[in-house]
Amino acid sequence: MKILVSNDDGYDAPGLLCLVEYLKKIASVIIVAPDRNRSGSSSSLTLDKPLMVNKINSFTYALDGTPTDCVHIALTGLITEKPDMVISGINDGPNMGDDTIYSGTVAAAMEGYLYDIPSFAISMGAKEPKYFETAAQVTLDLIKKYEINPFSKPTLLNVNVPDLPYKEIQGISVTRLGKRHQAEPVIQSNSPNGEKLYWVGAAGEPNDGGPGTDFFAMKENCVSISPIQADLTQHKEISMLSEWIK
Repeated sequence: MKILVSNDDGYDAPGLLCLVEYLKKIASVIIVAPDRNRSGSSSSLTLDKPLMVNKINSFTYALDGTPTDCVHIALTGLITEKPDMVISGINDGPNMGDDTIYSGTVAAAMEGYLYDIPSFAISMGAKEPKYFETAAQVTLDLIKKYEINPFSKPTLLNVNVPDLPYKEIQGISVTRLGKRHQAEPVIQSNSPNGEKLYWVGAAGEPNDGGPGTDFFAMKENCVSISPIQADLTQHKEISMLSEWIK
């Protein structure tokens, strides 16, 4: 297989480097990733300036743009062959529930999916994790399953892995995205010049985190796999809105 790897933590992030070492056992790998941490950039594209690509080695490119820029540029001219799969990660921290809207990790995989390529977003269930190797091995397991039984159409999977040794993982759960409470208030401070500064507050705790959700799977020390999509249409509301607009 030929696999395109990206992330939002940067081309030299420990999670990405660990993932690539495992993927090299089964695939030809090319990395196109941001030149620095671009967490929380969602699916933003850089349209106000040209993008620079720095070739780090024979299979690694660092881009001064967002995760979506990286995959988009890779698939539309930087690399010559269409990859069999796009894998984004391994992210330092979880991407569950509402996190997926903001996540650059998920966005990079989403871009691959929009180009009809099976794509996985891989994240750790804890910040500053100890066991990137567990998520890397889980990723290999999923790829092997895919090779034996490919999806009938391109699929986007959001995968979160508990920060545990591989042997302590309690299974794999196919889940839906949960929901969080409202985020914490902004944190205010002042610059040395007296200017008012605002830091985005911490994410809220799970609000909808019961059985069947990604939050619950993490709580049970299971890998969470959520199939997600790009279509944001609220299909159930179309007929109601049609009546309302009349």
